[in-house]
Amino acid sequence: MSTGDFASNRDNYCYRHPKRQSFVLCQRCARTICGECQTQASVGFICPECIKEQRKNRSPAIKRAQRRWRGRGGGVAALTGGGTRGMMWIFILTAVLFLVDWAGQAGGLSIRRFLMFDAPDIYPTIPALAGLAPEMGPFQPWRILTVALTHGGFMHLLLNMLALWMIGRQLEPLLGTGRFVTTYLLSTAGGSAAAAVLAITTPVVGASGAIFGLFGCLLVIGRHLGANMTGMIVVLGINLVLGFIPGMNVSWQSHVGGLAVGALCGLVFTRTRRRDQRSKQYLGLGAIGVGLVALFCLQPLLGYVALT
Repeated sequence: MSTGDFASNRDNYCYRHPKRQSFVLCQRCARTICGECQTQASVGFICPECIKEQRKNRSPAIKRAQRRWRGRGGGVAALTGGGTRGMMWIFILTAVLFLVDWAGQAGGLSIRRFLMFDAPDIYPTIPALAGLAPEMGPFQPWRILTVALTHGGFMHLLLNMLALWMIGRQLEPLLGTGRFVTTYLLSTAGGSAAAAVLAITTPVVGASGAIFGLFGCLLVIGRHLGANMTGMIVVLGINLVLGFIPGMNVSWQSHVGGLAVGALCGLVFTRTRRRDQRSKQYLGLGAIGVGLVALFCLQPLLGYVALT
């Protein structure tokens, strides 16, 4: 589908706000809804009309329970904006882990060193085969994803969370929480895979790979919608170039890997937007995941050759 065809299709716009394009459909009536019109359901989002119908059919007991909790839930709804719950949970988890790690370091225990990405801990046979260790080390595959929760310091955390806020408040309402979090996790794994292949002996911390992935996803979707993405391209270019400057201590490998995977996720979303293409969307995202697993499986051979 061309950009012109996409822009001219009224089904790609919010049914209440005709000028707002969105990829999110109501789970009950399949109407397109923008971030302002989305209400989180147990699965996906529901439009205002379906919410009204749902409220009419509530039992007296449910009405009483909702009246009791309405006051408590209002603050949370206002804080999350109704469409950025995934981003808020990422904020909370990352901040809590940073504080726990900071407190642990004061007592001589760093949680970060068990969660950051370090390829020899993903492939314990490589150090032994290369003569760098007398025996195989531990197998710790969780580092592929938990690297996004670790940071080298407060400023590192602050800059990454600021970037996440800037991109997440635009992208999550557009995609929905499930697709947003999936893109974040796949991009994290993409950054780890690139670091494993291109810089196997270099430990990595930070959510930069995931954030670059979100930027890549939004860039592809924005281009597909016909938006002017020049500013974002300039920002991405500057940040990519900074990673190649000696002494910056930046993992450009993670940036490139996350950006590539995020762009692939964006491509899947633009090609499987209709509800009847949901299975194809799952297959596309699954294919990206399988490709990353295959890359990790091939890496031990590449890493051993590089080290020897």
